Amino acid sequence: MATSSITATAFLGSWGTSVAGDDYYTMLAKTAVAPRRVKPLRCGPMMGNVNEGKGVFAPLVVVTRNIVGKKRFNQIRGKAIALHSQVIIEFCKSIGADSKQKQGLIRLAKKNGEWLGFLA
Repeated sequence: MATSSITATAFLGSWGTSVAGDDYYTMLAKTAVAPRRVKPLRCGPMMGNVNEGKGVFAPLVVVTRNIVGKKRFNQIRGKAIALHSQVIIEFCKSIGADSKQKQGLIRLAKKNGEWLGFLA
């Protein structure tokens, strides 16, 4: 029977020098800088209408705003929106709708107003 001998050789060095080379840690020290996180620029919230200038009533709304003036027009529009919201609230009370349904109807009224051009 043949005898085989396994000789153990001493491991000299470290994994860094044996695998990656001597300059690996020097290079790593120079390049290992924490990346700087840059926040993207954000614009403020836009209070615009996506259907601005569109809709059946948009021309009438624009002409009225030009005649009355922007400040007075916004006051009148605010009162009209508040009155319409009150009508929706009273309707919801009469049919027994909960607050979530009421809020949904008010949002639907706003979308319809945008679509028809009342918020142009």
